[in-house]
Amino acid sequence: MKVVHTIEELRDQLRGQLRVSFVPTMGNLHQGHLSLMKLARQHGDPVVASIFVNRLQFGPNEDFDRYPRTLQADIEKLERERDVYVLFAPHEKEMYPEPQSYQILPPPDLGGILEGEFRPGFFTGVSTVVLKLFSCVQPRVAVFGKKDYQQLMVVRNMCRQFQLPVKILAHETVRDVDGLALSSRNRYLSPEERAEAPQLYACLSTIQDQLQAGATDAVELTQAAISRLTGRGWDVDYLTLRRQRDLGAPSVEEIKAREPLVVLSAAKLGATRLIDNLEVF
Repeated sequence: MKVVHTIEELRDQLRGQLRVSFVPTMGNLHQGHLSLMKLARQHGDPVVASIFVNRLQFGPNEDFDRYPRTLQADIEKLERERDVYVLFAPHEKEMYPEPQSYQILPPPDLGGILEGEFRPGFFTGVSTVVLKLFSCVQPRVAVFGKKDYQQLMVVRNMCRQFQLPVKILAHETVRDVDGLALSSRNRYLSPEERAEAPQLYACLSTIQDQLQAGATDAVELTQAAISRLTGRGWDVDYLTLRRQRDLGAPSVEEIKAREPLVVLSAAKLGATRLIDNLEVF
């Protein structure tokens, strides 16, 4: 595996390659990330991964400075797996040599709800860096995880509207044996919090089961789950049922007709904010 730190080096490595498959990450790699690399390998060659902690998508009071940076350990994991040909690990000055005054602003009806409501500017930062990375790598295929469900939709819609020649592939959420979605931020959890953390997935699973069994009252289902979590000490930003196609709120008629749905949540356990989702129907 070749490790490069500049855009010029990256383009030298990829010159003439027409089937590049790409996995953008912020590093601190875990099995979820490595699963994305394997899917990328199935759909293109060579596989390029990137590691870049993108300041633009962090709010002023978020965890940019303490976000785990484990580049050497990440390199060792990728070398053991042998799925990645080039790792692009740019420094901040390489990606942003001047203030990024040109930015991508997702539409409010997608980028301003849920994560966009609780993390203003987040999807602008994500969209801007993804477009910039696509420009650097010029992939034919890019792989994103479903754990960041709304992010996946934002990127897909951006590619469609800008006619970018990149096929976006989605990988199912990778979970620990107790159901907790794998995330770099899980390392922030204390042992007691780690034992409690699977309750978020448990609540989503309960709603999924109730809907599959014929329940149709989205408000009742989600409020019961929120009450369950808050009673256990969680601080819930949102827990909601939405349509898969546009993240709009479904009507009772749509639920009865088994419109493809997704239940999404973000909640804090102590100082750690966790997100998760489950598709329904």
